[in-house]
Amino acid sequence: MKWLLQPASLTQVTHLQRLWLYALTILTLVFLVAPTLIVIPMSFSGSKFLQFPPKDISLTWYVNYFTSRQWMQATWVSVSVAILSMLSATAIGTAGAYGIWVGKPRFRAAIWGLFALPMAIPVILLAIGSLFVFARLGLVNTTLGLTLMHTAMALPFVMIVVTAGLASYDINQEHAARSLGASRLYAFFTVTLPQIRFSVISAMLFSFFASFDEVVVAMFISTGPGSTLNRKMFNSLRDELDPTIAAICTCLIAISILLIVIGQLTKPRSPK
Repeated sequence: MKWLLQPASLTQVTHLQRLWLYALTILTLVFLVAPTLIVIPMSFSGSKFLQFPPKDISLTWYVNYFTSRQWMQATWVSVSVAILSMLSATAIGTAGAYGIWVGKPRFRAAIWGLFALPMAIPVILLAIGSLFVFARLGLVNTTLGLTLMHTAMALPFVMIVVTAGLASYDINQEHAARSLGASRLYAFFTVTLPQIRFSVISAMLFSFFASFDEVVVAMFISTGPGSTLNRKMFNSLRDELDPTIAAICTCLIAISILLIVIGQLTKPRSPK
């Protein structure tokens, strides 16, 4: 227990003096995470109803999920739309952030406002507007329609993350490459992009989660075989609630943790 008496910061405050802060942090984390973790044991219940704690252990609901054609189809729609949205939002958002960063200052606020609009407008209004526009264009209940909307909604996240990465990058390195004959595009891909790759990877993860987690727009412009996983889960909660929902949530939690771990592993190490 000697570590309790050691300084916890440069101000010589010891860990013992900050013990109340650690306890408060743990209680806050438990309050925020506990409702999510309760779903995990419920997914292994053998009961036909959501039950906590489960009286018997079974993988029935995982088997039901992975062998259900409807659940798998909804999962495939969500995954394919999320991947397409991630790729397009990252490409457009990174190009936009770079353009704003190297562009003239007087246009930055206006362009930033344009990219940030999907974040400022309530999602329900975006959903209603997309329904009316996509209905005229024949994009309702299509992968392209969902991808376009999810890309637009993920763009602000990509812009914020990539802009933060560019803020800590020295543009003189790119200038040096261009002074040696490299084009702007070549200098960006060989000098700038490798140094902001962690921000770009983080932006990809944000945009993937933003698309995969989105449900309001999907409720308006997708239905039937084109429904996303989240939409089908909402319909299932309304019509026939069973522990399959808990099994799906557990899988999503595992995937989220895996992606976060991948993001941390790709994080550049600070020099010692």
